[in-house]
Amino acid sequence: MANNMTLLWCTFSVPCWRVMIALEEKMLQGYNQTLLDFDKEEHKSTIVMDLNPRAQLPTFKHGDCIVNESYGACMYLENQFRSQGTQMIPEGLAEQALMYQRMFEGQTFYEKLSDVVYYEYYVPQGERHDSAIRRNKDNLAIEIKLWEGYFQKMEAGSYLAGKAFSRCPHTFSYVV
Repeated sequence: MANNMTLLWCTFSVPCWRVMIALEEKMLQGYNQTLLDFDKEEHKSTIVMDLNPRAQLPTFKHGDCIVNESYGACMYLENQFRSQGTQMIPEGLAEQALMYQRMFEGQTFYEKLSDVVYYEYYVPQGERHDSAIRRNKDNLAIEIKLWEGYFQKMEAGSYLAGKAFSRCPHTFSYVV
């Protein structure tokens, strides 16, 4: 079933991990996969650019369908293989709302974390400012306090995405 699926991915990529975990949760083993090396700029190769002109990973293809955003690929997999493997989207409206809220809030957390972790990698030495580093760290600290508040308000036996549901499409509990 998964032999008509292809995933182009790279190491140390949370978005790539999301899709890989979703494929496993939906029991879709045996898909074609290619590990690409960013340092060698393989993400800019013809094979990627033909499927994803932004040269971003992951790049996911199922038959003629191409989904290049990790959240979109996870939601696509849940929609196409709803009755297979782990249910990744809860049925109740309130549970869905909370799951989607946490799922997309997770992206905000990841962006603020990346602003701190990757600052020196992306910002050239002559353009770095202590005030930017301080601002990025302060923004991350505020975001962490928000998430700590979510954890403190959780009922015993509950999860970030609700009491009856532990996994969301972006598999937050696995990756963050």
